[in-house]
Amino acid sequence: MATYTSDSFKPLLNRLVQTPEYFTAEDIKEALNHIFTPNALQPAQIGSFLTALHVHRVERRPESLAAAAESLRAKALKADVQDAENDFVVDIVGTGGDGFNLFNVSTTAGIVAAGAGARVIKHGSRASTSSSGSADLLESLGCRFIAPEPGSTTPIPRVPFTFILAPHYHPALALIAPYRKALPFRTMFNVLGPLINPARPRGMVLGVAEREIGPTFAQSLRDGGVERALVVCGCEKLDEISCAGPTWAWELKDGKITEMTLRPEDFGLEEHPLSSVVGGNSQDNAETFKRLLTSGKNVPGDLAPVLDFVLMNTSALLVVAGLAKDYKQGAAMALKSIVSGAAWNALEQFRNSTQ
Repeated sequence: MATYTSDSFKPLLNRLVQTPEYFTAEDIKEALNHIFTPNALQPAQIGSFLTALHVHRVERRPESLAAAAESLRAKALKADVQDAENDFVVDIVGTGGDGFNLFNVSTTAGIVAAGAGARVIKHGSRASTSSSGSADLLESLGCRFIAPEPGSTTPIPRVPFTFILAPHYHPALALIAPYRKALPFRTMFNVLGPLINPARPRGMVLGVAEREIGPTFAQSLRDGGVERALVVCGCEKLDEISCAGPTWAWELKDGKITEMTLRPEDFGLEEHPLSSVVGGNSQDNAETFKRLLTSGKNVPGDLAPVLDFVLMNTSALLVVAGLAKDYKQGAAMALKSIVSGAAWNALEQFRNSTQ
């Protein structure tokens, strides 16, 4: 068994600092083995490593992200997805960091897609850069998250929607949390979350807040074994499909990545300014969620922008899941899921499974 020490880490750190062009994906894995070994390194070494990754943009390489994600998945607690072989499991998630503090659209879209027939296992956390993260919203809706026992495999029941709380499954990330918080920039670990879902979804809608990293994430998803995906970046640098205008997108299908631009009209929907879909705290967003999903055909008029925002993002997930042939059909299926009560029922099934 390999021994990881401060001295054995020095050549890796030197290579990253002096010749970053020769720092490989295998070097990333070896460095992370050092970092995730408790008390193996000096704090200065960890800070230097994270800084050098950022300054030399090594963290922007698809192979670096894929290698780091593989390393973290290997160290994660295992999730036993029941009947995974019979379902095309999907996830919808963003990297965060866009600063808009909007309504929790990806969580809502995941639940609405589940009501429309998708099997969604969402991987997320509590708020980091917004007032309400996906876990905060679900907790305000009465859901509980049960931490798995270390050394055990946690069964993920076959219900339409499930939520996995990231910190419960990735204890290794707690080792570097203090160093990330001490640095004035976002590190690679701030954006790895979408790539390390322990349920290993076969399809994903993944939002990024920077257009430049869209192709990188599409390639990383492909390298990580995802079969179909849509990586999106709203033109406002939004990590969702924008309801306000164009969205840059990279579609992964049949092993090929195709760049495209999506607009609200592609979904058969109207444009709305982002100011009309701003969120509040988790209680505020939970109230909006309830009003949206329990009003049947009589969705309140003041929620029209939020409704369309949710329909667009749900539609993309339904297309990725193979349930909708195009985005207009996906939006129609999403609307039916909401007005029929199927979406609310998907939430209730998950909530009941956590009690």
